Amino acid sequence: MQIDSSKSQSCFHSIRSRELIRKRPYIDELALDVTEIGAIEVNDLETPPLAISFCKASKNSHIFAASDEAGYVNLFDSRWKLSSAASHRENAEKARISDWIAHQNAIFDVCWIKEDTYILTASGDQTIKVWDAQKKKCTGVLTGHTGSVKCLSSHPTNSDLVISGSRDGSFAIWDLRCKVNSNGRCDEVCLPSTSVVKGAHPSSQARRGRRGKAAAASITSVLYLKDEISIATAGAADSVVKFWDTRNLKSNVTQACPHPESSTQKGISSLSQDLKGVFLTASCMDNRIYLYNVLQLDKGPMQTFSGCQIESFYVKAAISPDADHILSGSSNGKAHIWKVNKPQAEPIILRSHHGEVTAIDWCPSEIGKMATTADDFTVRIWNIATSYCSSSRSASSIRRRVMAIPSTESDKLLMHENEEPIGLTKQHGSSYSSDEAMHQMNSSSPSIASLLSTPEAQKRKLSSISDSNEAFEKTPEAALRSPSSVLNPPSSLKRKTIRDYFLAVP
Repeated sequence: MQIDSSKSQSCFHSIRSRELIRKRPYIDELALDVTEIGAIEVNDLETPPLAISFCKASKNSHIFAASDEAGYVNLFDSRWKLSSAASHRENAEKARISDWIAHQNAIFDVCWIKEDTYILTASGDQTIKVWDAQKKKCTGVLTGHTGSVKCLSSHPTNSDLVISGSRDGSFAIWDLRCKVNSNGRCDEVCLPSTSVVKGAHPSSQARRGRRGKAAAASITSVLYLKDEISIATAGAADSVVKFWDTRNLKSNVTQACPHPESSTQKGISSLSQDLKGVFLTASCMDNRIYLYNVLQLDKGPMQTFSGCQIESFYVKAAISPDADHILSGSSNGKAHIWKVNKPQAEPIILRSHHGEVTAIDWCPSEIGKMATTADDFTVRIWNIATSYCSSSRSASSIRRRVMAIPSTESDKLLMHENEEPIGLTKQHGSSYSSDEAMHQMNSSSPSIASLLSTPEAQKRKLSSISDSNEAFEKTPEAALRSPSSVLNPPSSLKRKTIRDYFLAVP
């Protein structure tokens, strides 16, 4: 059957003429107001903190753990209103929940597991310990590394599975359910690793051994990816991020590194990923932070952020859970914050510290809340309060198609073209995402909600904040090669992992 092109065009033109395009006020200018909630001194020994981590469960997200060079673990409550007039030590006594000596050596990383009831500590004594956080009791010791344990990461859904990286150049996978050897101490059980990969990031410049193999460089960061199968590792030898399939660790599946013109002979101090696991950051010793899309690693970094000084592997960086900001420490005594979708803009600088800013962390449940540590022996808590400056005339305004409606209602709708969205008010010091603003608009005015959404849109739930603020979209060819089910596959489909994507034939 042949279709008359003129009739076809007139048909589509008719449909198009019945649609209204309305600009929704768009947040084109974000005035980030970062306020310091308070500062605390980690302990009385004046030893610098080396790691910090907020609890993962939303009910405990106000609690964070900080470890230091002396082997102490301190738990603090970030909800306390800390006085700027009080000393850092007085604030610490007020906010401290508990503390204990976990190792007789420095603790380089801490990791909450099992709904925040247990905490893992990675130490310079070459062990990882499992602690009952409430009882301050060690219930297991993970042994097998032959160098300082530098980093930890737990499985996204099964906290019995843990990955660690060590200065001996290896990373290991542990299953906390495999308790086989007792070390003779009461209630402490030695757990061997289930898998070990040695020499994961060999150094090409290091002196070679008798058999001509390059010496292994320290593993500085490890990540369990959200597909629950893949892991990412980084080392001190170069700027390469390697990706592995935990079911077959004979070799890495793929790797990612900065563009050839960038410095690739520098190590990576830390890796991080957003809550959905789509974006990954690598903090490099060339004073840059590289942002990757996990599904488009072959394209190299999506964005590059500069401005901080990363002169030691203690300086860390992390992307926020909502993938909106990147926070980094710096060797110049300042912390830096970038907007992910504005990499060329000058970062916001936090200037309160008086020493190299090292470990940092984002609160996973309270958007905008973060913590920084430094060699001035303090932990400082911060909060981002975003002021929205909306403009319906912005060239990048979000447009929503609205099907034709009775003229009286459309007049009412268009009359508010240049007015503020209904219900877009909130107390000073708080922030809104565009999704939250739309949700409040919808709840306050059902008639307008029905006008601004298609039937398909009404069936969908509001997604997380990162969906609305995501500035990077897949290209058509990337969408064809990398299905969205890689990280969160439907139950009806066979599980695909990052390995399947990279081995797929175009």
